[in-house]
Amino acid sequence: MSPRKACERLGISFITLKRWIYSGKIRAVKTPTGRWMIPESEVEKIVSGKKEFREIRAIIYARVSSSDKKKDLEKQIEYLVQYCSAKEYRVVDILSDVASGLKTNRRGLTKLFEYVINRQVDAIVVTYKDRLTRFGFEYLEYFFKQYGVHVEVVYGEEAKDAYQELIEDLLAIVTSFAGKLYGMRSRKKRRLVQGFRKLLEEVEKNG
Repeated sequence: MSPRKACERLGISFITLKRWIYSGKIRAVKTPTGRWMIPESEVEKIVSGKKEFREIRAIIYARVSSSDKKKDLEKQIEYLVQYCSAKEYRVVDILSDVASGLKTNRRGLTKLFEYVINRQVDAIVVTYKDRLTRFGFEYLEYFFKQYGVHVEVVYGEEAKDAYQELIEDLLAIVTSFAGKLYGMRSRKKRRLVQGFRKLLEEVEKNG
C-alpha cells in the first residue's frame, strides 16, 4: 500500500513512517520509480500488536517566574525536546510562560488546556511538577487523565535553585491573604508581610 494509506492505517505521520523505514522498524519496498510501498502484511502486523508502535503526541510545557530567567527557560525547552526525540514522541507544540506558578491565567497554560479538551495531545512533558503549578498538581493530573492525557515529569524532585521562586510565591500568598483580612493599604497588612519577610530571611540565614 502507499505511504499515505499506511500512515492512515497506523495513525502516524509520514515523517514517523520514514523514520521507521530507515531504522528497520517496518519493511518497505522501493519501486523502480523511487517510490516507497509498504507491504500490507507489515502494516497489519503492527496493527495487530505483534509489533506495536503507537505514535505519542506530546506538548512540551516550560515555565520560569521572571524575565531574567529566560536562559533557564531555553534550557528547559532544549532538554525536553531532546527527551521527546529520544522517546520518539511527536511534539505537537512547545508552550512556555514567564509567570508565577500561582498564576492561573497564564497564556501557555490556557493553550495547553485547549489542546487537552480538543483531544489533540497524549502526553504533557515538563521538567518538574511546579512548572505546571505551584500547588494542586494532583488536580491537574486528574483532569488531564479524564481526556486520556498523562503528565510526564522528567525530574522527580524540585530543582535546588528554585528556592527563591518558592519564597516569592509564599510572599505573594501571605500578601494576598493579609490584604483580604486587613485591606490592601492597612498598616496591619504591611506589618504582617514585613514580619513574614523577616522570618524568611532569618530562616535562610540560619540554613
